[in-house]
Amino acid sequence: MTTEAYHPGLEGVIAGKSAVSSIEGGLQYRGYDIEDLARESTFMEVAYLLLHGKLPSEEEMADFLAIYTESAEIDAALIDFLSQIPLHVSAMDVLRTGISALGHFDPQLDEESPDADIAKTVRLLAKIPILIAARHRQSLGLELIPPDPDINFAANVLYMITGKRPAELRERAMDVSLILHAEHELNASTFTARVVTSTHSDIYSAVVAAVGALKGPLHGGGNERVLEQLEEIGSHEQAESWVREALADNRRIMGFGHRIYKTDDPRAEILKRYCKELAERTHNQDLEQTADVIEQVVREQKGLPPNLDWPSARLYHYLGLDLELFTPLFAAARVAGWAAHVIEQSANNRLIRPRSLYTGPPQQRYVPIVGR
Repeated sequence: MTTEAYHPGLEGVIAGKSAVSSIEGGLQYRGYDIEDLARESTFMEVAYLLLHGKLPSEEEMADFLAIYTESAEIDAALIDFLSQIPLHVSAMDVLRTGISALGHFDPQLDEESPDADIAKTVRLLAKIPILIAARHRQSLGLELIPPDPDINFAANVLYMITGKRPAELRERAMDVSLILHAEHELNASTFTARVVTSTHSDIYSAVVAAVGALKGPLHGGGNERVLEQLEEIGSHEQAESWVREALADNRRIMGFGHRIYKTDDPRAEILKRYCKELAERTHNQDLEQTADVIEQVVREQKGLPPNLDWPSARLYHYLGLDLELFTPLFAAARVAGWAAHVIEQSANNRLIRPRSLYTGPPQQRYVPIVGR
């Protein structure tokens, strides 16, 4: 009988080393505090930081953005292929397939150097929002909108989806949301990407696998469940009775609790500020009040802080984005973090192959079929 420790869900297990991000004492990307990045930086600068390990100079940032802009198009055959996928297929499933198909058109698909993987990641950063927006507008029977080279990444995300160039607050709120979603240490989807990479597979395979992990409601898909939950309540007058009844029935309140953060998720605290301001601008104060009531009761009754899903679901709703877009937009940001981990895993690789604790029957004697 084994005496080795068993950790369900690998909780608390150190499964690797990484210089990409840290959550000890607050979230940091490459040593930079998330509060500072959310306040001062942009998503594309953060993507550069994650991929290159340092903040760019003005010249480096200009070159990075130029390559991104040149990559912001998708082959017409792929756009046509997206239109053939049945409308009942979820946006995340379409995105997963679309990213896989992008690999077939990548001129550096079989190159394995860090520089090649960075180049492939820049192309993914440019093309994934186009995939998301194209599928969404196709499903609504709307004309596709190409990216505008004169506006930034966050503004283009909103523009290609809604057809409107966003006001400054909306653009900044989306930019901050993308920064906060870009990376988060060894979460389920990132671990998936590193496992795939550890087999010496390619970056597209790793990203596609990560998208599959992100889709689940216990990971990226949780933000969709948050908004459904808030809309189920109806108004802030019903919020307290609803949440107390849900807790009494041991129902899971989506958007609360985190495997790592036991007091506050710093990302949720940052995004909450944008939710407040956008709620006022978009006349969604009642929904914001509902969220405040639920947050207060869950903290009092269960001691659970809200995680990033809690404010991000409201933020995307206030930005006028449909529910099915929430998790794909998470992926559009997180691809920067996934790629940083892929590159890091490749640089010092060891096949990730843990053990399992056997719980089946003891050794059995084989009996030929005629004697059973």
